[in-house]
Amino acid sequence: MSKRIKRRITPRRGVSPGLTIRSIITCADNTGARRLRLIQVVGYKGRRRRLPFAGVGDLVTVSVRDGTPEMRHKVLNAVIVRQRKPYRRKDGTWVQFEDNAAVIITPDGMLQGSDIKGPVAREAVDRWPRIGGVAKMIV
Repeated sequence: MSKRIKRRITPRRGVSPGLTIRSIITCADNTGARRLRLIQVVGYKGRRRRLPFAGVGDLVTVSVRDGTPEMRHKVLNAVIVRQRKPYRRKDGTWVQFEDNAAVIITPDGMLQGSDIKGPVAREAVDRWPRIGGVAKMIV
C-alpha cells in the first residue's frame, strides 16, 4: 500500500485568501456599481467540491448586485484591491483593510472607471500596473 502525501493548500503570491464564492464586496471605482457578488475566480484550479478562494490582486468574475439601473445584474471582470483578512508580506509586516473591495476592469485589462476610492494594496498594483496609475493611495 502506497503512502499518500498530504499537501497543504498554499495561497498564491503569499496572500492569505480572504474571499470565497458568493462573497459580497464593495466596488471601489466610479462605474456606478456599489456592491458586487463574487461568482468565479479566474484561473483557480482546486480540489473537487472546495469553494474557490481569492486574495488581493486576483482576477475574479463578479455580478453587480446594487448600483445604477444600467449596471445592475451585469456580469463583469474585476480585480480585488482590498481584503479584510490579514495577510503577511515578505518583509514581515501584516496588512489588513477595513473592507473587501474590487475595481471593475474591461476584458483587455483596462479600468472601466476613471477613479478609485480608498487605498489599494501594493500586491494588486504589482500585478496590475494600470490600477497603480489611477490609485490615489497605495498601501
